[in-house]
Amino acid sequence: PEVPSETTNKYQNWEVVDPEKWVPDDYVCVRVDSRGAGRSPGVIDIWSGREAQDLAICVDWAGVQSWSNGKVGLNGISYYAENQWQCAALQPKHLTAICPWEGAADYYRDMAHHGGIFCNGFTKVWSEAQVYSVQHGRGTNGFRSSMNGDWVSGPITLTEEELGANRKNFYEDCLANKLDTDQFWTSRMPDWSKVKVPMLSSANWGGQGLHPRGNFEGFVRSVSKDKWLEVHGIEHWTHFYTNYGMDLQKRFFAYFLKGEKNGWNKQPKVQLQVRHPGEKFVERHEKEWPLKRTKWTKFFLNPEDLSLSTKTQNKMSKVTYGGFSDGVTFMTPPLKKEIEITGPIASKLFVSSSTSDADLFVILRAFSPDMKEVTFQGALDPKTPLAQGWLRVSHRKLDKNLSLPYRPYHTHDEEQPLARGKVYEVDVEVWPTCIVIPKGYRLAFSIRGKDYVYPGDSKVDLGKFSGWTGVGPFQHNDTRDRPPEIFGGDVTLRAGPKEQAYVLLPVIP
Repeated sequence: PEVPSETTNKYQNWEVVDPEKWVPDDYVCVRVDSRGAGRSPGVIDIWSGREAQDLAICVDWAGVQSWSNGKVGLNGISYYAENQWQCAALQPKHLTAICPWEGAADYYRDMAHHGGIFCNGFTKVWSEAQVYSVQHGRGTNGFRSSMNGDWVSGPITLTEEELGANRKNFYEDCLANKLDTDQFWTSRMPDWSKVKVPMLSSANWGGQGLHPRGNFEGFVRSVSKDKWLEVHGIEHWTHFYTNYGMDLQKRFFAYFLKGEKNGWNKQPKVQLQVRHPGEKFVERHEKEWPLKRTKWTKFFLNPEDLSLSTKTQNKMSKVTYGGFSDGVTFMTPPLKKEIEITGPIASKLFVSSSTSDADLFVILRAFSPDMKEVTFQGALDPKTPLAQGWLRVSHRKLDKNLSLPYRPYHTHDEEQPLARGKVYEVDVEVWPTCIVIPKGYRLAFSIRGKDYVYPGDSKVDLGKFSGWTGVGPFQHNDTRDRPPEIFGGDVTLRAGPKEQAYVLLPVIP
C-alpha cells in the first residue's frame, strides 16, 4: 500500500523511477526510448554494444544541460539495471553513481545459458511481451500515451514484415550462440576492471534464473572503491518502490549526486535481509561478501541410501536416473539445531552418461518436520526452492583464474563430449542463497534431468509472468538445445573414498 502513496502514478513507467517521488527532491528524471523502441527509430538489438554506447552518450548529454549539475546517476530495475553495468564499463564522463537494482550482468551465464544449458522460457516470453510490443513503427497498432495521446511507438505504422526487419531475433540469437566466446556475448559483457563508479548493487534472494548472480558478481568483481551490496526477498519489483528501497536509493544518490553529508559513507558495505521460513526477514549488516566468518561445510552425498551428511563416504556406491527425469534427492536427518546458510554454493559430482552429454539441474531444498517442502516467494514465482544451479557436462571445463572453491567459474569456450560410461569429475555453480533453517527441519539436495517443479498450487498472479511451477519463466526445454537422443540417456552418480561427492554450503556460525 505504500508504493502508490504520495503519487498519482501519472508519470510512472515500467521498471524505472517514479518522477513524482524524485523531482520534489531536486532530481531531474530522464527516460530514453532506446534505439528501435518507442519513438526512437532504428533497429532493436537488445543489450548490444551499440545500445550501451547510446546510453553512455545520453549520460554525457544530460551532464551538460542547463538544468544539470554535471553529475548523472543511473537507477532502475531489471533491464534498466542490467545495462548499467555495460554503461559503467564505458566510463562516460558525467556518470557519477549507479544503482543496478536486481540486474544481471553476464547475459550468457546469468540468463541465456545456465551452466551451458539454453534457458528458452524467459527470453521468448520477455522479448515478445515487453520489447517487441513497444517497437518503433507499431504506430496505430500500439499503445497511446495517457499523457498526451500520442502513439507510444511513433506515428508511423509499419507492417509485421517491416517490423521484423527492424529488430534482431534475440531468442534465436541466444540459441545460436552456444559458447560464451561468441562475439554475440563478448560484445555484451562489461569489463569489470573498468567499472569504477560508486554503486549500490541490490539483489533478490528469490531471483534464481536471472538477476542476483549479476548483482553479486558485479559487487565482488568491479573495482569501484565505493560500493555497497543490499539483498532482499519477495517479488521482483516490490522493494524498488517501497519506502525501504526508496530510502536506500535516495540516501545513496543524495550523497554522490547532490553532495549531501547524510552519513551514507558510514552505511555498512553489506545489508542483508536474512530469510527465515514464512517469508520472515531480519535485517543484518555485514562488512563484506562472502562473509569472512563463513564456515564452509561439505555435505556429502551417499548414493546407496540417498542420505546427505557431513560424513565422508567410505565405500563406493552409485545411483542411476533418466536424463529427462526427476532424478534423485539426497536428504539429511532432522537437524539437531538451527542452521544459517548465507552465501554462494558449489557442488562436486562424479557422473557418467550412456550418451555423449548430460544436463545437471541441482536444487537445494528444505523440508519441515512433517516432510512438506518449504518454498519461498521468488522474484517471478511464488513457490521457489532455496537455491538452484545448472551444468551441461560437456561444458565442465573450469577457468582456473576465476574459479573459487565456493564459486566454480566455467569457461564455456568449447564443448567436450563425453565418452559413454566414463566417469567425469564436475563442479557445479549454485547461485547464492540465504536461509535460517529451524531445528527439526531437513536439508535436501536434488540432482535432476530437467527443471525443478514444485508439486503444489502456484496460481498467484504476477502479470505476464504467471502460471509457473517453481522456476518461473526460466525453463530449459527447447528440444533443439536438448535433443532426446543426446540428453535423454541414463545418468549415473558415483561417490566413494576416492570420489567424494558433496555440496559445499556457507554455514554462518
